[in-house]
Amino acid sequence: MTNPIEDIEKSDVILVTGSNTTENHPVLSSYVKRAVALKGAKLIVVDPRKIPITRFATVWMRQNLGTDVIWINGMMHIIIKEKLYDEKYVKSRTIGLDALKKTVEKYTPEYVQEMTGILKEQLLEAARLYARAPAASILYAMGITQHITGTDNVKSLANLSMLCGNVGIRGGGVNPLRGQNNVQGACDMGGLPNVYTGYQQVGDLAARTRMQNAWGVARLPEAPGLTVTEMMQEAHQGRLKALYIIGENPMISDPNLNHARESLENLDFLVVQDIFMTETAEMADVVLPSASFAEKEGTFTNTERKVQRVRKAVPSPGQAKEDWDIICDLAGRMGYAMDYKDAQAIMGEIAQVTPSYCGINYDRLENDGIHWPCTGTDHPGTPCLHMDEFTCGLGVFHAIDYIPPAELPDDEYPLYLTTGRILFQYHTGTMTMKSQGLNELAPECFVEISAQDAEGYKIKEGDLLRIVSRRGEIEAKARISEMAVKGTIFLPFHYAKAAANKLTIAALDPVAKIPEYKVCAVRIEKG
Repeated sequence: MTNPIEDIEKSDVILVTGSNTTENHPVLSSYVKRAVALKGAKLIVVDPRKIPITRFATVWMRQNLGTDVIWINGMMHIIIKEKLYDEKYVKSRTIGLDALKKTVEKYTPEYVQEMTGILKEQLLEAARLYARAPAASILYAMGITQHITGTDNVKSLANLSMLCGNVGIRGGGVNPLRGQNNVQGACDMGGLPNVYTGYQQVGDLAARTRMQNAWGVARLPEAPGLTVTEMMQEAHQGRLKALYIIGENPMISDPNLNHARESLENLDFLVVQDIFMTETAEMADVVLPSASFAEKEGTFTNTERKVQRVRKAVPSPGQAKEDWDIICDLAGRMGYAMDYKDAQAIMGEIAQVTPSYCGINYDRLENDGIHWPCTGTDHPGTPCLHMDEFTCGLGVFHAIDYIPPAELPDDEYPLYLTTGRILFQYHTGTMTMKSQGLNELAPECFVEISAQDAEGYKIKEGDLLRIVSRRGEIEAKARISEMAVKGTIFLPFHYAKAAANKLTIAALDPVAKIPEYKVCAVRIEKG
């Protein structure tokens, strides 16, 4: 997030897209609801489902799946045509407007209506509302990123925000809502194949030299490694022989699960490190039991870049150990000594090798967290990014054209499928499905379908349906819902017995390599 969570309540207009905020981020959603109900903010929601937060919206635009670049370009077309953009900001802080203007020229309200299903009157209202706001915030989540055009979608939202001068101001910004509690921290720590900690590129000689000196090694690789999705493909082809999975359950979360199973079965050696025996762990040659969040010391970095202490509350059961302890033990057995006294010592090394974390230590985190970048022990941290200038100097507009989803409905598979989360279960259910109360509230998978489609297929509430794609099939009970739109069904992906990802397509964004979980073609049959 460019801005802290508290800034949501400082926004005059909030644009939420690709986020079922009340179910996926219920605490954060309370900031949005308070901003609207108590502080007069206007809310624009863009989502193909009638999600609960639409009740608070001034404008709700229901787009066809996979058409986000179109409506974003359409908003910018209106803002540029009506000269509603922040000309002073654009001239002083950005480059590339001319190319953007040329690209969005064809995205008229009429064209957007034809391609996305969004009424042109709604688009005009939303564009004017957003552009005229003194401070407008954009909140997005995986409904924006989990497409083959996920990177394009995010860049387009950044274009919209910069166009109206909303990056680098309180109450504004472009703010991704992370899907899990320390995803931001994992990325910050180099949990990506192309960077070290703090997003220092592996191809950067200076960064690589710093890491070599800190770790006491002679040479580190110059080329990026593989992403998760690329690893699975390499395993399937027999080129990747061993895999070590920590805190991930790809046998529920990966796209095209039949392909994922074949990939894991093709490995010579699989290690899984987790707190429970997951569906993936059941396939492993070795399972290493690790400590849960409540059984360890360390830090989490949340969605607003705030680094916070985690303190051990209870002892670990059985032979479970903290993740860093397991990794250090393994490294020692493989000939590289990783000797840390405790998690605090690791934090000391993080500060040493990570410019954006260099001013953060346990003493400073005793009572509250600190937003990175924090460039010295006397630096207060940076809640709001890009206040005076962008990291690269000038903000760059990217002229982006629409690319359709990898798979569209046809005569054989006439319906769209999109997937997501529900309030009562979490991700692959590794933890939440251990809770009796949550299982009583959300015991099994369902397929959400519109009343129009239910009538057309002669489906009644609770009917057992078979959902079939080109990759597999599952069975789930029908839930007729006003949240659904005609021609599109929705499945939660939490449930192993009816795993939605048996159906999804493994088409990838060419930059981020994220799968297109949010769009594929299916058919339904009565069981």
